[in-house]
Amino acid sequence: MAQSTEDRAQDRSAGTGRRKEAVARVRLTPGTGRFELNGRSLEAYFPSRAHRMIVTAPLRVAGRDKDLDVIARLDGGGVSAQAGALRHGVARALMDLDQSLRPELKKEGFLTRDAREKERRKYGLKKARKAPQYSKR
Repeated sequence: MAQSTEDRAQDRSAGTGRRKEAVARVRLTPGTGRFELNGRSLEAYFPSRAHRMIVTAPLRVAGRDKDLDVIARLDGGGVSAQAGALRHGVARALMDLDQSLRPELKKEGFLTRDAREKERRKYGLKKARKAPQYSKR
């Protein structure tokens, strides 16, 4: 028996996560806890254990790490920013799936977008705040 479109819509959820210049477009589907990040597995995309822990934290808090598959498109930023963006996107997608998870996710800080951005370079300076070496003569 085929599922109706509204039943399938309830099974899947989506969320967008951002950090620094990185953007993660996340889809959660019923499954076995598999990650597909730009066509690669979690271990292949994030070799560092610390980054994998960051990414999987919202699923562990919600207790859904073994029954949902994560499919995500990541672009922009560096490795750490992408891990943070993916965590934000997964948390938002979980909340889209089940509103009752919101208090837990919010308490852990997974729903808050990390607003820290790289400061722009100012003219007359080498970087945002680093001035050229002062010369008295």
